[in-house]
Amino acid sequence: MKPDYDVAVVGAGPAGSTFARLAAAKGRRILLLDGQNVYTKKPCGGLLAPDAQKVLAHFDLVLPKSVLADPQIFSVKTIDLQKRLVRYYQRYYLNMDRYAFDRWLLSLVPEQVDRVDGKCLKIERLAEGFQIYVSCGGKEKVFSCSKIVGADGANSVVRRAFFRDRIQRYVAIQQWFRNTEGKNPFYSCVFDPKTSESCSWLMYKGPYVIYGGCFPPKGCRKAFEEQKKRLEAFLGYELGKPEKTEACLADRPRRKADFITGEENVYLIGEAAGFISASSFEGISSAILSGSLLASAYLEKEDPKEIARLYRKKTRKLRMKLWLKIRKRWFMYTPWVRWCIMKTGLQSIHVLHGQGENENPIQVSHLQEGNSEEPSEKSV
Repeated sequence: MKPDYDVAVVGAGPAGSTFARLAAAKGRRILLLDGQNVYTKKPCGGLLAPDAQKVLAHFDLVLPKSVLADPQIFSVKTIDLQKRLVRYYQRYYLNMDRYAFDRWLLSLVPEQVDRVDGKCLKIERLAEGFQIYVSCGGKEKVFSCSKIVGADGANSVVRRAFFRDRIQRYVAIQQWFRNTEGKNPFYSCVFDPKTSESCSWLMYKGPYVIYGGCFPPKGCRKAFEEQKKRLEAFLGYELGKPEKTEACLADRPRRKADFITGEENVYLIGEAAGFISASSFEGISSAILSGSLLASAYLEKEDPKEIARLYRKKTRKLRMKLWLKIRKRWFMYTPWVRWCIMKTGLQSIHVLHGQGENENPIQVSHLQEGNSEEPSEKSV
């Protein structure tokens, strides 16, 4: 029996929606599974990095004002909690509502793509293709297809089902607080090797302050709470009671083998393929780019093996770029190397505060350790 669809795309984030939008050009039957809604949206700080802006420009896409969030920021306040150092670096991020951004990209998908709101439960390989079992509003539905595209993020059902998966993962946890302190709206990148080998973030979004970070799965919530206390002591004020707690898995590629593009009839894009920066955890640019590259290969070739071969060839530059991010991570996350870079002030900027009052950008020693959409709760 002929499958219902030529290709089923599991995941409707930036990678999946981009592939579906571009691959629909030849009129082939495409199923797009969207497991995200206002209650299950991806936890994300919501900054659009220069690489992602460049990718959008490449496709002549103009970001609508409704996607942006206040305030817009022009620098990153880098904090090393262990060494008690602060530096500012100029960056060109756009502050946005991540869920609104994803919905905007999804709105660009043409109507001929069949979109189903539901969560992929499992996938079975059959002689003539695949069967996908999807939970839709409490009911289970089954769809058949000839090809599978995994665009379902770090916790990819497609990657786990068909490939040897050894990529390292963190648990990304973030909380939303009311901005009652009225502090300067810097985006802060926080390093604290005592509680995490990765980085954390503190940013302002409308009336909220978001604090989050990536932690090893074992004891992740305890490490998050300990780091939050250390940060509050450093800042000299408490963030308050969180109005929302969010969590998800985040990939950290460590070697070239962690980048899996797929094989005959099964392909991976975005974070499901391991396409995410190991140094900054920025993945939107790689998601959009990989989705477009697979769509290009899909439209150029008919044979599944040729599609897989061409897609891997097209992603060569992307994979090399992300491999260099793995190398860059050593400089950012090795404590003594980071201390040397921050101490020299290389590429940092001098920031004036208040009425010309100057905060010491080198070392903050007067703060001693130990001083002490509406959100919905999720447990971690």
